[in-house]
Amino acid sequence: MPRIRCHYIDCVFLDDSYCSAAAIELDPDTGCITYSPSTNGAANEDWDDEDELEEWDELEDEEDEEDLWDEEEDKY
Repeated sequence: MPRIRCHYIDCVFLDDSYCSAAAIELDPDTGCITYSPSTNGAANEDWDDEDELEEWDELEDEEDEEDLWDEEEDKY
């Protein structure tokens, strides 16, 4: 059976980054219709927008460096 990686951090069906729902419904415009937020709120307490933005910036910088390597290889 295929496993679906989930990017919602507070879904009740989240099990080790994978969806554990028996069946899901997806809408191309709104995303997962099966998504149901958990009531414990623990996932939301750990969320820090500044840390997430810093990690995102670091990932973008790494991708930019990789692109530079690709451009240099094309020159030869």
